Amino acid sequence: MSTLKRFAGQTAIYGLSTILSRLLNFLLTPIYIRLYNAKVYGIFTYLYSWASMLNAILAFGMETTFFRYLNKYENKKDQVYNNTFLAVATTALLFLLFTIFFADGIASWMQRDHSSYHVDYVRYVKYFIYILVADALAVIPFAKVRADGRPIRYGMIKFVNILTFIGLNLAFLFLIPYIIKSGGSVALFLSEWYRPQWVGYVFISNLIASILTLILLLPELLKLKVKYDGPLVTEMLWYSFPVLIANISFIINENIDKIFLGRFLPPSISEQEMGIYGACCKLAIFLNIFIQAFRLGAEPFFFSHAKAENAGQTYARVMNYFVITISVIFIALTANIEILKYFIRGSHAQQELYWSGLNVVPILLFGYVSLGIYMNLSIWYKLSDQTRFALYISGVGAALTIVLNVIFIPRYSYMASAWSSLIAYATMMILSYLMGQKNYPIPYHLKKNVAYLLSAIGIVYLSFVIFDRNIIIGNLLLLLFIIITFLIERKRILKFSKLGLKKNW
Repeated sequence: MSTLKRFAGQTAIYGLSTILSRLLNFLLTPIYIRLYNAKVYGIFTYLYSWASMLNAILAFGMETTFFRYLNKYENKKDQVYNNTFLAVATTALLFLLFTIFFADGIASWMQRDHSSYHVDYVRYVKYFIYILVADALAVIPFAKVRADGRPIRYGMIKFVNILTFIGLNLAFLFLIPYIIKSGGSVALFLSEWYRPQWVGYVFISNLIASILTLILLLPELLKLKVKYDGPLVTEMLWYSFPVLIANISFIINENIDKIFLGRFLPPSISEQEMGIYGACCKLAIFLNIFIQAFRLGAEPFFFSHAKAENAGQTYARVMNYFVITISVIFIALTANIEILKYFIRGSHAQQELYWSGLNVVPILLFGYVSLGIYMNLSIWYKLSDQTRFALYISGVGAALTIVLNVIFIPRYSYMASAWSSLIAYATMMILSYLMGQKNYPIPYHLKKNVAYLLSAIGIVYLSFVIFDRNIIIGNLLLLLFIIITFLIERKRILKFSKLGLKKNW
């Protein structure tokens, strides 16, 4: 099987599992928004933003390190697996010890208004501590599944995780209330402890799903052997530390805006603004899903293909079609925003409140476009063991995010958050390209890729602003973009076919 076909096949499987899992999870969004007002949904958004940031710290950049060192030391695969897991497990257990006993203080710090539900907030914090530890312990076993070329097993475990999460949510939010309403001995037992529409049930469902995932990964966990290799661990930590900082910077760009909304807006409106912004961010998640699915398939492929004679040309071709695909998704989501908005309509009283934030969606989407291209570009410093550049680039992005949010949130609320995210990701994308071409040149089709991106931006502007989100015009412009792109790329496809190079795809 050709390299690009194998890459496309595995990415399709990873992508399908990731997309379906995220879509199933996304289907809970309208339920949450209908059940909880914007203020309560703001609590939900705030806590998950912190969890995302801490996830990156606990993983310690070891996922990327695992793939790199499997390729670097092919005769030490077991040692690489054992010691990367040991590093992550040690970090996770230390985190557990240093946080679980201070849950009350953490909850007090996170609550600005110190309202009457402090006891609940302490419970939420404890749930998230356990979730974070369970998820951290699963990072390297999941990476091993990918490294072993088993995307179907990977997808199966992800599906079980998300179906468990969704099933428990539906049980807590709808099934148990129905049983209680129906009456009987079981209803009496349930009514003694059940709290209608308590947001804590969402977090409990997440915790159970994370624990079940660890159980499903037992075959990988049982292959572990506690054999500490000091020199190898030291070398891997030096490699992973810049990756860790880069990952933290990514998470800062993704989540610090929501945290800052809670810290820099007046307490009377902060949770509501977080709720509106968090709901609108969900509409941009479709593009982020594609990026994550691409990364799952691309990272192991890029490392395994690094020694191939035509590696640079392959990476450039992957980038070309990645830009096309992400541009199509960008335009399609914007063109159909008038349909997608019904996923976040909430109750009748809250509907217009949630929809008031829709103007941030195209800005967030192009931020994700920039992030996706940056992830594609970032292979240069990973392959050349120059991960310190990840620290420099992502550090600039994180600094921009923090400074711009701190300055502008008090005046412009979540609109400042959206623009800050876009500026940070676009800056990182440009810096990575410039540094990469200097230190590890790859023959990207720069002019063509930029032309596609500028065309996509122009179409989105026409669709969203000039034609005021008209669905018909937006989709006609999308169709025009697809036709013109196909006509441009058809020549290249026919050329490869005629030259008999189809096997190299």
